[in-house]
Amino acid sequence: MNAELLIMFTLACDRAHLYAHPERELTINETQRYDDALARRATGTPAQYITGHQEFWGLDLIVSPAVLIPRPETEHIVEAVLELAKADGRGPSPHHLCIVDVGTGSGAIALALAKELPSAEIHATDISLEALEVARANAARHGLTSRIEFHQADLLDGLSPSSFDFVVSNPPYVGESEEDSVQLEVRKFEPRNAVFAGPTGLEVIERLIPQAHGALRPGGWLVFEISGTIADRVRGLLASWGEVEIRNDLQGIARVAIARKSTNG
Repeated sequence: MNAELLIMFTLACDRAHLYAHPERELTINETQRYDDALARRATGTPAQYITGHQEFWGLDLIVSPAVLIPRPETEHIVEAVLELAKADGRGPSPHHLCIVDVGTGSGAIALALAKELPSAEIHATDISLEALEVARANAARHGLTSRIEFHQADLLDGLSPSSFDFVVSNPPYVGESEEDSVQLEVRKFEPRNAVFAGPTGLEVIERLIPQAHGALRPGGWLVFEISGTIADRVRGLLASWGEVEIRNDLQGIARVAIARKSTNG
C-alpha cells in the first residue's frame, strides 16, 4: 500500500490511472523521485508526510509534520455529532447550530462538519500557528473558508461562554508512561504535543472538560476522542454531566466520550 501511494505521488496520478497504464515506464527524474520517497519511508517517515495528503471523511486534506495525521477512527466523532444534531431535531442542515472543534490540527473534524452541516456556524481552535496554517489551507482547498472561523487559542481560552451547541475535540490523550506502546513512526515524526498529554494522558482532557462546560449552552454536547486505557477515568471526570456515554470504535475499543450539559445550566 505504501509503495502504491508513493508511486501515485511520484506520477501525480490516481489509482485508476495507475492500474490502467501498467506498461508505463518511469523517466530518470521520476525514478529518482520515487527512490527518494522510498528512502524517506525507510527511515520511518509516514507516507502521508511524504505525499503531503491524507483522506478524511471523503476530503483530501493537506498534512505536514505540524499536524497529526487524521485517522479513520476519528470519523466516529463526526458521526456522533451528526447523530446527536439529528436527534435534537437540528439536522441535517440546522440553523443557528454553533460548533467548535478544539485542537483542530489539519482541520479534519471542522471541515467534515462544515461539509455535512452547511448552515451551522463552525469555529476551530489550535494553539499552534503552523497547524492553523494547514487547517486554513485545507478550508480554502475545499471552498469552506467562509464557513469556519479559526482561532489561535489554548483549548477554549478567549471564546465566549455559553455560545456553543457542540464542543468537539481529538485532544492529546496518550500518557507518557504508554510511550513504548505507541508506534515508532508516531513517536518519532508526529507532533508530540498532539499525541502525548502528560504523565497520565488525562492532563489536557482534565482542562478541556470544565472549559467545555462553560462554553456550552444549556443542553449542549461535549464529544471527544479517547482511548480504552483512559475510558473509566474519563467517565469519572464526566460524573457531574448528564447523559454520559462511551462509544467503541469498529474494533470494540472505547473511542468517543459523549456528555451533555444540563438544560438547567
